[in-house]
Amino acid sequence: MSLPHVFRITKYDPADRDEHGHYNGPEDITSDHGAVEAAYLSAADAFARATGVHRLTVRDPHVTGLVHFGAEAPIEGHGLAGLFPPDLTGYHDGAEVSLDTGLELVRVMLRDNGAWCRLEVEGRFFVHVGYDQYMYVGSAEPCDEAVGRTESLGLFPERLDSSPYDPSYDVPAPQRPADDAFWAELTGLAAGRGAVVLEEGYVGNASRWHRLTAADVGAVRARLTPRARLLVWPDLDHDVAAVLRDLPEEGRSDLVWEHPDGRITSCTVDEEDYPRLPAQLAGARAAMAISVYSHERHPLLTAVLPDADGVLRARWEA
Repeated sequence: MSLPHVFRITKYDPADRDEHGHYNGPEDITSDHGAVEAAYLSAADAFARATGVHRLTVRDPHVTGLVHFGAEAPIEGHGLAGLFPPDLTGYHDGAEVSLDTGLELVRVMLRDNGAWCRLEVEGRFFVHVGYDQYMYVGSAEPCDEAVGRTESLGLFPERLDSSPYDPSYDVPAPQRPADDAFWAELTGLAAGRGAVVLEEGYVGNASRWHRLTAADVGAVRARLTPRARLLVWPDLDHDVAAVLRDLPEEGRSDLVWEHPDGRITSCTVDEEDYPRLPAQLAGARAAMAISVYSHERHPLLTAVLPDADGVLRARWEA
């Protein structure tokens, strides 16, 4: 989202950068969880209020996946406990949050707790948090007072042409909208096969699973997370022992299984996990394994949920 006034805000004094812009000073790359972190939040708050922003839109939300690049270890719940319910209702692409909640999300990202998102007001404002305590704000307004406030907090606001996390830098992803034609095709597929499994990617690196017959499609469709990425897989295999026996000798897979009460859950496994899986899946009704490697993943259908007006605004690849 290109805006005319973009700043990189950090605790790193530009005087301590070399000719390539690399920082060589004494500041640590992790949050102090204290006064300096509070200064970052105050700076973001100052820019938001100078722009007249009191609510923010969550874009491209993620939680911790297989690989975590942060300087601090992620924590249980990805840092979102207390901000959203345990099932993360309200944390999805396009969700609106108060400025206070948005600032708490900035804190979560500064601490590498596990969750990450872009915070935006379309055409007006954004806050992006990168690695190593780099924060980027953009505004439609000059925000001179906010710049002064940031400097008084001991931070360094530096003008940039754009944020490195500007979504315009992302490669456009092929997408199909989950429109009426998609749902009709899915219903026909479920009817022909008896059942299929729908993977609801409600945030990056996290999914919910639904086993669908043709009769179930409408009810499941009505309760999906807004802007979710949808992947349709063949039905689960009732021969759970065979699924476990056929896991690859090496490499990672997403193991998906149905509990006795009908819940479907998943986890990512590799050969080191195989010895414990028979006990973990004892009592499972059915299961399947899906490779985590993109060239080996072949869903039956893919789509992304559009908004209520039919416009597809989520940027997930499908």
